Amino acid sequence: MKTEETRKKTTKDIEKPRLFATSDERFRDTQPSPIKGEAPDNWLTLPTTKFRILNYRFGESGLGEVYVSISSGSVIENVNRWRKQFGEEALTPTSFSDVERIDIVGVSGVWMESAGEYGAGMGAGAKPGYGLAGVVADSGGQIITVKMIGPENEVDAEKPALREYVASLKITGE
Repeated sequence: MKTEETRKKTTKDIEKPRLFATSDERFRDTQPSPIKGEAPDNWLTLPTTKFRILNYRFGESGLGEVYVSISSGSVIENVNRWRKQFGEEALTPTSFSDVERIDIVGVSGVWMESAGEYGAGMGAGAKPGYGLAGVVADSGGQIITVKMIGPENEVDAEKPALREYVASLKITGE
């Protein structure tokens, strides 16, 4: 008995094999980050992921995270999603116009802070005593987010470093 099987080609069939590729390169489909910046020395650089184009850990607990993403939606939608993770009410267009602005990759972004019980979602349990600081900006139709999340005291201690990091970010065009 002879068995024949066919299927449509996928992008995995078209790509050339990469010898000596790391696990990240093979399984996470990572690409070079289109954004570069100068992270503080005390932040641990982590491998990028499909959704985190720059990725770090910080703090004594090892629970603090900082990551840069390119998201969908609008600036206010992303800010309100972060607020919802802390049980805060959504900003209205009127209250949104009063939030602090900060420069990022040559555009004006929205600086956001929250603290309390963090509900990240996706099946993760709520984390009390957490803090968030970050920036959301629209750069030519792409929503760029820089999110710092972790124990509240560690986030508070790193906010100045986060502001410096955000100021260092540049679009590389890779």
